[in-house]
Amino acid sequence: MLGVFLNFFYWLWSICSTNSLEMEREEPTPSEDQTCRASSLSASPCAGDYEGGTKKPKGDNYEVFLSFRGKDTRKGFTDHLYMSLVNAGIRVFRDDNELRVGEEIVEELLCSITQSKILIPIISENHTSSKWCLCELTHMLKCKETNRQLVWPIFYKVEPSQVRHLTGRLGNAINARGEKLDKMVVKEWEKALKEVGSLKGWESEKIDNGHEGALVDIVVREVKRELKRNFQLPLPKELVGVDDRVEEIMSLIDAKFTNTTIIGICGMGGIGKTTLAKVLYNNLSSQFEHRSFLTDIRETCARKGIECLQNQLIRDIRSPYDVSNVEEGISVIRSRFIGKKVIIVLDDVHDNTHLNALAGDSSWFEAGSIVIITTRNKTILEGVTTSHIYQLKELASAQSLILFSRHAFRKDSPESDYEVISGDIVSTTGGLPLALKVIGSSLYGKRKEVWKDTLKKLKKVPDKKVQETLRISYDALEREDKQIFLDIACFFIGWHKQSPTYMWDACDFFPAKGIEELCLLSLIKIDEDGKLVMHDQLRDLGREIVCQENPMEPQEHSRLWNYMEAEDVLDNSKLQGTKKIEALCLNKSDRGRSYTAEQFKELANLRFFQMKGGNFTGDFQNLLPQLRWLQWKYCPSDFVAANFHPKKLVVLDLSYSQISEDWGGWGPLKVATKLKVLNLTRCRSLKGTPDLSTFKSLEILILECCRYLEEIHPSIGDLKTLVSLNIRGCRGLKELPESIGFLKGLETLNAFYCKSLTRIPSSIGHLAFLSVLNLRGCSKLAQLPVSICSLTSLTELNLARTGIAELPESIVNLQNLRILDISGTHITELPRDIGMLAKLQELKACGCKNLEGLPNSIAQLTSLNMLLLGESGISGMPESISKLYPLQLLSFQHCEKLQEIPELPSGLKGLWITCQSWSLPHLSQLTLLNELTLSDCSRLECLPKLPVGLSTLWIKGCGKLKALTNLSSLKRLSELMVRACFELTEVTGLEGLQSLSTLEVRECPKICRLGAVESLESSRRLHIDKAFPDSSKLTSAKVSRPEGSLHLSNSKILQETIAGSCESLAEIKGLGGSKSSLMLDISESTSARQSHDLSDCKNLVEIHGLDGLASLQDLDISGCTSLGQSLDLSNLKNLHTLEAVNCENLVEIRGLDTLASLQNLDISGCTSLDNQSASQL
Repeated sequence: MLGVFLNFFYWLWSICSTNSLEMEREEPTPSEDQTCRASSLSASPCAGDYEGGTKKPKGDNYEVFLSFRGKDTRKGFTDHLYMSLVNAGIRVFRDDNELRVGEEIVEELLCSITQSKILIPIISENHTSSKWCLCELTHMLKCKETNRQLVWPIFYKVEPSQVRHLTGRLGNAINARGEKLDKMVVKEWEKALKEVGSLKGWESEKIDNGHEGALVDIVVREVKRELKRNFQLPLPKELVGVDDRVEEIMSLIDAKFTNTTIIGICGMGGIGKTTLAKVLYNNLSSQFEHRSFLTDIRETCARKGIECLQNQLIRDIRSPYDVSNVEEGISVIRSRFIGKKVIIVLDDVHDNTHLNALAGDSSWFEAGSIVIITTRNKTILEGVTTSHIYQLKELASAQSLILFSRHAFRKDSPESDYEVISGDIVSTTGGLPLALKVIGSSLYGKRKEVWKDTLKKLKKVPDKKVQETLRISYDALEREDKQIFLDIACFFIGWHKQSPTYMWDACDFFPAKGIEELCLLSLIKIDEDGKLVMHDQLRDLGREIVCQENPMEPQEHSRLWNYMEAEDVLDNSKLQGTKKIEALCLNKSDRGRSYTAEQFKELANLRFFQMKGGNFTGDFQNLLPQLRWLQWKYCPSDFVAANFHPKKLVVLDLSYSQISEDWGGWGPLKVATKLKVLNLTRCRSLKGTPDLSTFKSLEILILECCRYLEEIHPSIGDLKTLVSLNIRGCRGLKELPESIGFLKGLETLNAFYCKSLTRIPSSIGHLAFLSVLNLRGCSKLAQLPVSICSLTSLTELNLARTGIAELPESIVNLQNLRILDISGTHITELPRDIGMLAKLQELKACGCKNLEGLPNSIAQLTSLNMLLLGESGISGMPESISKLYPLQLLSFQHCEKLQEIPELPSGLKGLWITCQSWSLPHLSQLTLLNELTLSDCSRLECLPKLPVGLSTLWIKGCGKLKALTNLSSLKRLSELMVRACFELTEVTGLEGLQSLSTLEVRECPKICRLGAVESLESSRRLHIDKAFPDSSKLTSAKVSRPEGSLHLSNSKILQETIAGSCESLAEIKGLGGSKSSLMLDISESTSARQSHDLSDCKNLVEIHGLDGLASLQDLDISGCTSLGQSLDLSNLKNLHTLEAVNCENLVEIRGLDTLASLQNLDISGCTSLDNQSASQL
């Protein structure tokens, strides 16, 4: 068809170029003359391309092609339309001024029409008098048919019917041409005119009463909308784990676009920020008239300047203007964008000035706009009014393996013999998408020996391409921040953030600023326990940076963390250059070994030294002048070094050592007057502390688990700067010295489990800044000094499991107290005026067997959000408890004397109840309640109406409960666990639980109905293991199907199914609905089961327990495309039918040759099945 058309076009053009017609365009342009003289289409280089040639067409520079009759519209409507399209940023071809000099018009026009997205013929009354217009129109309609290009006609002062029926001047011109040209040509023109007259277009006279400006606006708007609708940024086809992240961010965006939303996506390099931004942009851009995606801003600014990006942004929003400086750009963007609703993505912003120059404020844009910013530096997002900050996290292990496999194997899972090594390689990446992509791609098609070498290398050195990307953030750091980053990478991952700050502060590294900067750049994280966390790839980067200081000479490295290298440097006297070493770690036990002064002679800049065991010998005069950190665990009892005077020491860790208070090292260490931290954890030879008076700067003293410590030296009172005293687990300590009252700066005193402590000195009342006092487990402490009530800064007081039987009434003077724990004490009552503790947030009295009630003043605790009374002796509750509106968590569990529960506070979110009443209070009014636990409510026969917002429901040991039948309204319920309810016969109403992710029913021997399990669309874990010991009671897992089958056909993301000890359950069907990787465990199921239908479960990856189903007759695993394990069927002696069609990843079926009863077998489409399995047939 295409060849026929080209032959016709060639013949037509030959005629057009050799015939002089009366009705020709006025004043032909040079381009037209040149075209008319063209004798052959084949001479045009474009012709070959149109027929499938490889030359890049030139017409792809245009988005719209305008065809028009010059004398009718050139200086009027067409010119107006053309300029409006161009001003809107649209690339338009207009044949009378767009041709390039020296090129043939045939080539240019043919390519331009063919490659333009939208073709607009402007049909006017003299249109048919131009053979050129007719040729263009014919070609446009051919492109519409073959390429599905859009043809949008404009009927300029003519009616479509005139065009279709060729009446008036349009018909006269055609008839005149028909007398001079071949009838075939005229017939093609007439066909084109009839077709275009039938197309939907615009009639100029019917738009706003013929006002051409309105028509132009409509056309421009429709063209822009169509171009935007079809535009999508390219994305890799191997994407994994993006959908959930997109869904999370979309939930942050105003669905009605009524407010301007600025979203910041931050994370370390290579984690997928740009990819996520592209997906969001593709999803949202069609809804916006104006849009722009500015990629790689950091690099572009470095090469071309921010003005280049400002100009691009202005052009993208269809407001052409060339700015010459940043301030001009800001002014233009702010003035021209203020009335426009836009979507803008600013990718890889690393400087506040760049952000301010491109999108400085949300007020620059019309309400409903969206600005998405990606950055490694969270600080950037603080410089603009960001609506939401989204911290991008690493991929989970399962997602990581899929992404790696897509690059390494071009499918979602590894080859069977590559599973182990793939998992090992994936584990080195830490879930970083960039690393998974780069490493996976590099291994595609490679021999296993290459894989093994790659794994060995990755364990030592990070991938170079990954490292280059990650290093960008490191290179942007200031010198001090780089030192902190390298220290963490080499030594401090997993340490509390406060531990190394003393050293960094002494080295003028400004740790508070540095740690914050590293966090903002996503180079480190601080977990919920305050510990330093660093991604494995960043750790490897830091260590590689150190190694590259001199790859072949470890003594030239600033840090030595590898024991063998560190030992070699110390033992080899020939090594030079050790003055560059700042930190050295001997992290293996060296008990019995000695290190001489000579070995440290060159370590003039050593500031950090760790070793386990060992000893120093020789004269250390003037050695280690910069040492700030000495960790000497398992230090021996003798100290033999001479002149060991580390004057700049700030951290001394002697934990697990054999030292005593008379140890010889205490004298030399007295020069360390700048010491901030002294750690003597588990120094079990210590019976008393040494004289500490010389450590005037000490802030942290740790004596934890010094179990034989009996006395703390009175000199402790000289430590005016001491902030924390930890004597946790000092079981032999009987009392604290009176001098403790002189610790004016003390904030934390931890005496947890000091079992022998009998007395707290009254001087403790002088500790004006004490915030935390932990006396938990001090079982011999029977009384508190009255002065404790003077601790006005106290926020946490833990008296749990002490011997205290009474709280002083004056405890209500602790006006800053937020947490009070008296669990497990002999206290019989709370202070009458406890309501005066206005800031108390948590009151814990679990296990207070002698506590019988609560005072009425408890209702005055207006800040209380947690009240735990489990296993206490309370028999009743004051009615006023209902007025505790801030209360969120309330526990009455195992309060055996509690007979009745009053009306509860409406703000509760968690409620744990044990009650001997026949019924429970009304709970439906607790609209905020999301967790309810009912345990050992021995008289409870039915549940009250439950609040619809409940997400977790635990029912345990409710011996008279017979049915759970009113659950269908709990739309948000995600966990339902029922245990040891011995009279329970049915659980119904599950069909409405759309959010249920966990259903667990155990030790309920009489249950016979577990209804509508198949409708649990969100179920991740269904556990009926040992739930039905009396197997005869279970006839169906679905009420409407008594044949004894468990249907799970709509469990969309089921991840684990355990179906053990259900002897009458004969089938499990419908796992195919699962959208997540699924493991099915039937290892504890009855051996009497006869059928398993697991067909079309595309995400089923493992089946455990088939070998135990001796009675199995039919097994259908067809369509389980992810099932990649080897199946052993040798024990299934009664198997009649095995269907395994299209299990394309199944690699082996063992035991087929032993199945004497096998009658039907279909393994077609199992393309990965090995030859051995096939040979058994």
